[in-house]
Amino acid sequence: MRAVFLTNREPGGVIVREVPIPERRPGEVLLRIHAAGLNRVDLYMRDSGVGITHRLPQIMGVEGAGVVVEADADSGLVIGQKAVIFSNAFCGQCRYCLAGNQPLCLRSFIMGEHRDGAFADYVVMPNRCVLPLPDTIDLVYAGVLMAAYHTAWRMLFGKSVLIAGETVLLVGIGGGVAVACLQLAKMARANVIVTSSSDLKLERAMALGAVAGINYRTQKVSEHALSLTKGEGVDMVIDSVGEASWSESLRSLRRGGRLVTCGATSGSHPSADLQRMFIRQLEVYGSTGGSLDEARALLRIFTSGSICPVIDKIFPIENAPAALDYLASSEQFGKVVLSMVPST
Repeated sequence: MRAVFLTNREPGGVIVREVPIPERRPGEVLLRIHAAGLNRVDLYMRDSGVGITHRLPQIMGVEGAGVVVEADADSGLVIGQKAVIFSNAFCGQCRYCLAGNQPLCLRSFIMGEHRDGAFADYVVMPNRCVLPLPDTIDLVYAGVLMAAYHTAWRMLFGKSVLIAGETVLLVGIGGGVAVACLQLAKMARANVIVTSSSDLKLERAMALGAVAGINYRTQKVSEHALSLTKGEGVDMVIDSVGEASWSESLRSLRRGGRLVTCGATSGSHPSADLQRMFIRQLEVYGSTGGSLDEARALLRIFTSGSICPVIDKIFPIENAPAALDYLASSEQFGKVVLSMVPST
């Protein structure tokens, strides 16, 4: 089979090569992958990987969808059935797993980070991590659900649920998580304000339902956020940029508002601004991935047709290094996809 390997963190360290199809053990499922989404964590793996315990070479890819090839008779899965992968091979036994909070599992092994991933023709995952899909589902769209959209779901509807009529500020529209948040927030009938340095991306976000866009290169985000909310501030900020945007994100919040972060692409050590946090009683919390229950809720919305992921570009698996470079350029609006299906 073809697979995208991270061999080292030097230029040219990502290569596509032929390897044997992985062997399935009892309790596992072998899937033939049709499509897999690219994510910022793939770039982090390529360029740094600090804090992630793994051995190189390793097959990349933290999300994907495909067709069941082999499975245990009692797995509940059928050969030929379409399925999407829950990427966290959680232990199922620690206090967090028993509480249904798998993202906090003490012994998790995430596909594409700690174990071989979905940038390949085939992948093996535990039975509990393979979620069946209806035959009518397009696997390209399913292949981008379990990273950005799953993460966005937990950020918006996890610890502090975004409700109809509230206003959320999405920092840096264009990336997969931010676009997913825009779509899901609109589905919840919330008001969405977006920021970007690209007027074109702001226009595309407005076409998807954002009520306003702020170009942070030419406009002060907090001033415009306050103006748009009649001086009160937004209810929630989604910020995966980190250091460069943090101060303005905090200043954009209303009293008692909440800031949710799932990344730090511009740096991980912003000023905490503690006085603002305690005087205005702000909530700040981190979020990544999602639980099985949250994945199933997202899949119900997706399979009902209530939401369709935004796809920016599709690359064949052979062009994986170029696809990663494109993602790194931040030119995309929505998801970048690897296709394992031969072009006709």
